[in-house]
Amino acid sequence: MKVGDKVQGTVTGIKPYGAFLQLEDGSTGLVHISEIKSGYTDNIHKVLTIGQSITVQVIDYDDYSQKASLSLRTLETEKHPHHNRHRFSNNRYQYGFKPLEKALPKWIEQAMTDLKQS
Repeated sequence: MKVGDKVQGTVTGIKPYGAFLQLEDGSTGLVHISEIKSGYTDNIHKVLTIGQSITVQVIDYDDYSQKASLSLRTLETEKHPHHNRHRFSNNRYQYGFKPLEKALPKWIEQAMTDLKQS
């Protein structure tokens, strides 16, 4: 078994942090709650049940203990896109030559006043 392999497994236990699987080659693995699906998973029992047979992908494998870290999320066909939110503001009007042109007469007046005082 190596990272990236797709393997078949049966859910043998469910804990709040993830689901344990018995893989077809006899080894065991854990699907962490963050690897169950894209986005937030509030309750694993809504997605998986004990005895359910699922296909998972190996994301890490420990040769010594023969335990695998598994993922369902990497096999999703429909990814949940993160939409870039467009921020509507008038910040673009605070930069550039127009604001400088507007402020220039005040700066010149202030500079002339400071020169006369020195």
